[in-house]
Amino acid sequence: MTSGFSGGYPDFLNAKRGGVNNVVGRSVSSMMNANNVNRSSYMQQLNYRSPVIEPQCELNRKRSLLEFQQNHQFRQQASVYLRNVKPRYVMSDFHSNDYYGRIQNDPVSVNLETDRKMKNRLQELEKELLHDDEEEQNDGVSAVTDTELSETIQKLLNPVKDEKPETTSSSSSSCASSSSTIPPRQLISNAADAISDGKPDIVVELITRLNQISNARGTPEQRLGFYMACALRSRLRVSSTAEEQPSSAAELYTKEHILSTQLLYDVSPCFKLAFMAANNVILQTLSGSGRPERNIHVVDFDIGHGIQYVYLIHAIAAARKVDYGAPITLKLTTFEDFSNESVERLKLVGDGLKSLSNKLNVLFDYNALDFKLSEISKQGLAVANDDVLVVNFAFKLNKLPDESVTTENLRDEVLRRVKRLSPAVVTMAEQELNTNTASFTSRVNELFSYYTKLVDSFDSGVSMDNSKRVKIEEGLSRRIVNSVACEGRDRVERCEVFGKWRARMRMAGFESNPVSDTELLSKLKFGTRGNPGFTVKEESGGICIGWLGRTLTVVSAWH
Repeated sequence: MTSGFSGGYPDFLNAKRGGVNNVVGRSVSSMMNANNVNRSSYMQQLNYRSPVIEPQCELNRKRSLLEFQQNHQFRQQASVYLRNVKPRYVMSDFHSNDYYGRIQNDPVSVNLETDRKMKNRLQELEKELLHDDEEEQNDGVSAVTDTELSETIQKLLNPVKDEKPETTSSSSSSCASSSSTIPPRQLISNAADAISDGKPDIVVELITRLNQISNARGTPEQRLGFYMACALRSRLRVSSTAEEQPSSAAELYTKEHILSTQLLYDVSPCFKLAFMAANNVILQTLSGSGRPERNIHVVDFDIGHGIQYVYLIHAIAAARKVDYGAPITLKLTTFEDFSNESVERLKLVGDGLKSLSNKLNVLFDYNALDFKLSEISKQGLAVANDDVLVVNFAFKLNKLPDESVTTENLRDEVLRRVKRLSPAVVTMAEQELNTNTASFTSRVNELFSYYTKLVDSFDSGVSMDNSKRVKIEEGLSRRIVNSVACEGRDRVERCEVFGKWRARMRMAGFESNPVSDTELLSKLKFGTRGNPGFTVKEESGGICIGWLGRTLTVVSAWH
C-alpha cells in the first residue's frame, strides 16, 4: 500500500521502520528531512490551511486544464491525508511484524493473556489517536509523544509490583503491625478460605500472623486463636512443636480426654444445668405416668463417668424427703459397644454409682450389656412390665455418623430402633453447634465462635490456674483439632443445631414433648450461681442454656 502521492515525496505508510521510538516522536517536517525532500516546498504543498497552494514545477510554463485538475485533486488528497496520516502511520508501525517480534522475544510477554491485554490497550490508543479535533489540525501530529507511549507500554509489560521491604527486621515488624490490627476471627476465617482454595502458602502466612496475636494464657479469644492455629496447622500436616502435636480421632477416646470431658460436665454450668434439666424431665415422666409403680428404667448409650446419674440419684433422694410414697427404684442400662468404654471402666462407674445410692438409700440396679444395635429390644434390655422406660441421649447423638458420612447412617438407625421400644420419654441434650454438614469455612468460624464463648464462661467461676480448668481446655483443644483437621469417620463430633435435631427426630417418628415448666426454669436459673451472664430460656419446646446471649446447650424431650 502506498500513500497515493505522485512525484518524489516520501511514502509514509511504507517508511523504513525503526521501532516505536523512531516513529512516534517525529513531526512531518523532520521526516521530510530524513528523506532529503525540500521542506519548504513540501510544506507549501501540504499546508491545506493556506488559501492558495502553489506547487513547485520543474519548468516555467503555462499549465494545461488537465494539469490544473490533477493539481486540484492532489490538493484534496493532501488535505485528507493530513487528517489521517498520524494515526494510520503510528498504528501501522505498532501492528508490524517487527514490533510484535520484539514483544514476543520479551520474556514478560510470552504469556498469551498479556499479549491479548497488550492488543486491547493498543486498540484503545488507536481510538484515542483517531479522535482529532477539527479546530486543532496542526497540533494533531504531535499529540502523542514517544515518551507517553513508552510509559504506557512499560506499564502493560511490567505491571506495578508491591515494593519489597529493605530488611528482614522491617518485614517482621510490618507483619506484626498489620496482623495486630486484624482480629483472630478474621485471620482464622481467611485461613479456612485459603485451605478450601488449595493455597497452602497463604495459609502458612496467616497462621504465622495468628500466632503473633494468640496466647495460650491470654484472653478467651487469644486462647482460642492459639487452639485454632494448632488445628489449622494440623489440617495442613505442617510439622508442629512439642506443645502443638496434631490430634487424631483415637485421642478422643483416651482416659485423659474422657476425664477432661467429665470435668467439663461437672464445672461448666451450661452442661451441668443441661443434665439437671434432663433429670427433671425423667422424674416428671414418672410422676405423670399415672401408675402406682415407681420404677425408672433408663437406657443410656453412653454414660461416660456417670456424672448425670450422680445428679439423678441425689434428685431421687431429695424427692423422697418430700414424697413419702413408695420408694423410687432406678435401673440403669448401658452398652459396651456404643460407649467406647472398656468393660473395666464401665464396671468401675457402676460400682461408684451403687456406692452412692447405698449411701443415700436409693434403690439402684446397673447393667452393662454387650449388644449389637440389631439386638436391641425390650426383651433384650429386660424391661419389666412395671418399668417406666426412658431413653437418654446426653451429648451422644453427635458422635454417631449420619448419612453424610456413611450409607449405614447409624444416627438415624439408632433413633428408629429406640422408637420401636416405645419409651415413655426420650431426653436429648446437645451442644448448639453447627459443624456436621456445614462448609469447611463455616465450620471453622462456628467452632471459634462457640468455644470462645464457652471458655469465656469459665472465667465466671474457675481461675485460669485451676488444674481442672487446664485439663478441660486441653480436652477442648483436642476436640477443635479433630473437628478442623479430620474428615469422614475420623471426624468424631458432628454437632447440629436444635432446628436440625427437631427435623431428624420427627423423621424418626417422634413428637416433641415441650419442656416449659416454670418451676424447672426457676431451678435452673438458681443453678447459674446468680451470674447474669448465664441465660436459661424456653424456646421451640426446648430449654436453651447459654452465655452472654449465645446458646451453648439445648435440652429437649420426645415421645
